[in-house]
Amino acid sequence: MTKTELRKKYKSLRKQLTKDSVDDLSIAIANRLLTLKIWEFDFYHIFLSIETQKEINTDHILNILSGKDKNIVISKSNFETLELTNYLLTDSTAIHLNDYNIPEPIDGIEIDDGKIDVVFVPLLAFDVNGNRVGYGKGFYDGFLSKCKPKTIKIGLSFFEAETEIKDVFEKDVSLDYCVTPNKIYIFQNSSID
Repeated sequence: MTKTELRKKYKSLRKQLTKDSVDDLSIAIANRLLTLKIWEFDFYHIFLSIETQKEINTDHILNILSGKDKNIVISKSNFETLELTNYLLTDSTAIHLNDYNIPEPIDGIEIDDGKIDVVFVPLLAFDVNGNRVGYGKGFYDGFLSKCKPKTIKIGLSFFEAETEIKDVFEKDVSLDYCVTPNKIYIFQNSSID
């Protein structure tokens, strides 16, 4: 399927999820993440969930990161440049919803992309080769291309992998892992044991 077809399919599948099922599936993903060998690093980038899009509730992962005393990094979107600016999440970070209902920091301590060790990547769909489909603006491909080569990229999905995304572009950045409620996918391009 093409990215356009996959966006339509998975937006529709997400719409069918209840609030309770989103929460249950999100907890299952967070629990599965605990089995990965990714917890020895310092800087973890995570997206704050867009509730209106029925995204994975990342609060459970945020609790894990806080409990492990990790540096948590969140983004602010610039829709003119299609770039993310990353900020350290602290107790004093003020969060607001932007015009697209994306929760993001108003300001704070800016963190360079090169410092980030692990990125939890939002997506609508992914395939067995580690390619992903997002909302189509390219925010994450741009951001991930600026991270260091060893940065671990972990997709989070309610649904299992597609066989193939037909229209993958050269600038698309693939995942190392994708975690679903039922399975951990490890991709060949993964630089991790």
